[in-house]
Amino acid sequence: MWNASTRSFPQTARCPRLRTSSSARNSRKGKSLAYLVPAILFALERHKKAIVSTHTINLQEQLLHKDIPILKKVLPVEFEAALMKGRQNYLCPRRLERALQSANELFTGPEQAELRRLAEWASTTRDGSLSDISAEPDPKVWMQVCSEAHICTQKTCGQNPRCFYQQARKRLLAADVIVLNHTLLFILLGSPDQQAERESGFLFPNDFLILDEAHTVEQVASKQIGIGVSQYGLRSTIQRLYNARTRKGLFTVMRDAPGVRLAGELIDDVEKFFGVVESKSDFRKGREFRVRDVDVVPDTITARLTALQARVADVVKRADDEILKAELQEFGRRIRDARDGIAIFLEQSAPEHVYWVERTGKTERFLALNAAPVDLAPVLRRMLFRENCCCVMTSATLAVGRPDLAYFRERTGATEAEPLQLGSPFDFQRQMKMFVVQKMPDPRDAAYQKQLEHWIAHFVKKTDGRAFVLFTNYRDMQQVAGAMQRFFVDKGMNLLVQGAGAPRSKLLEQFKSTPGAVLFGTDSFWGGVDVPGEALSNVIITRLPFAVPDHPLIEAKLELIEERGGDPFTEYSLPEAILKLRQGLGRLIRTKSDCGIIVILDNRIVTRPYGRAFLQALPKCPIEII
Repeated sequence: MWNASTRSFPQTARCPRLRTSSSARNSRKGKSLAYLVPAILFALERHKKAIVSTHTINLQEQLLHKDIPILKKVLPVEFEAALMKGRQNYLCPRRLERALQSANELFTGPEQAELRRLAEWASTTRDGSLSDISAEPDPKVWMQVCSEAHICTQKTCGQNPRCFYQQARKRLLAADVIVLNHTLLFILLGSPDQQAERESGFLFPNDFLILDEAHTVEQVASKQIGIGVSQYGLRSTIQRLYNARTRKGLFTVMRDAPGVRLAGELIDDVEKFFGVVESKSDFRKGREFRVRDVDVVPDTITARLTALQARVADVVKRADDEILKAELQEFGRRIRDARDGIAIFLEQSAPEHVYWVERTGKTERFLALNAAPVDLAPVLRRMLFRENCCCVMTSATLAVGRPDLAYFRERTGATEAEPLQLGSPFDFQRQMKMFVVQKMPDPRDAAYQKQLEHWIAHFVKKTDGRAFVLFTNYRDMQQVAGAMQRFFVDKGMNLLVQGAGAPRSKLLEQFKSTPGAVLFGTDSFWGGVDVPGEALSNVIITRLPFAVPDHPLIEAKLELIEERGGDPFTEYSLPEAILKLRQGLGRLIRTKSDCGIIVILDNRIVTRPYGRAFLQALPKCPIEII
């Protein structure tokens, strides 16, 4: 029941750099047990820590609440496992106490009420983390009381039995297996230079790393490695020092009039600076605008941020209270980082990076300045595949038709790694049938949507609902859902549409618990979703998932391939689409008893030359072309 394996860990002290593996589809539990067993035994034998990183919360929960408890019962050894969360998930009692003491200078009336609510919760909570609180706290208040790297330290809080982060840290230090997510992993790894300075290990001196759902590593790493300066984040940092509207902040606590004046003026400077950035950005194609020119706008802000940082440093010198001093120093570091990031962005001084402005937030009111390496392979090679470090990468979808996994290895810098592709435990010839509708018109054809509706209706009737209909475009999904609403009502099928209000987890639970449900989903439903059993018997792919090269990072990757004399379509667009399609089809067969149909409503898979590449990479099952 597994499709990917670490093989046995070597009996020598030196681990191989990587074991990478892949196959058509797998039982996720089988794959995770396949790497957990040797990882646990190797960790105990060599006094190391096994760091297991996943992309989805679903897999984290499976590991912690299903797989690891099974192994605790059946393995002939005792071991400890722990979940690693970002430290800002935890309440710091010392910061809470100080916030209560300075509440009048730091918080408005409603914020003080929220602070008192958190204080009451702190006296009863089990682990002091956000997951243990019933209602999400006000972010402004929470950020004043949560654990921070340079404030809630082993020296200041380590002896406090009620410091939730420090207690969690002790559990991590004692654990043999640690589970976390890819985003947190790359945040903690830091820059490539920081990681290269480590003599051994990744997060601990004696650890080794297993990256499950490894097909997402490049995507996650590109968001964490590089530069990001948020307008909202910078504004929040300055207002934590002094907010002119509420007249609250740390400068108020310190009674520092020059700081109050400087922070108050700087908020206006920040708004004006980002206003000019927005006026120079063309967002007609989407949320991102690529910046190709140096000094796209005048630098009216970094000198002012330098002055604010200097003011913070002066105030720190006369702060007697160690907690208050640490708070001020932390904000000084954030202002420095923002100033450096803006300077690099405007000068485009980071080599081989792509630069873009992005609209952020639910209402897209704010902007962020971003820069990321175009080619992540050399960066990841330095971070993950260093000498004397052991890294395992595993996923059901690493291969795009070649057993050497060359595409994945080249993109992630794992060119010297040992690949391993394993077969599937599933009998796809018996469990699955694929339908390809060759009659579908071109998407630009006026009759396209009507035909799409016709064939979706045709195939969901075959399985009495119980279907995922996966789209590549949110607008198309909404149009088809609106047009087919009456059909689903008439047939007594419950139509669930992503983005209609319910979060993904709630939508998935509704689908599992509602007989004959049909779920229309976009990007996040193509992968990381597990619906075993009869509830899902039909996966309909509306279009082959070629990514539109409208994101600056993807556009820059395609340009780089072309500059190197390659073909962007065959070297990037096609393999990425194959991986995405395999992820989508993988929603159907999750156990040996599952069965159902796959429907592809895109005739290019049989009419275009590149269609053969898709078919060769898919599970071998009966195919009917209509």
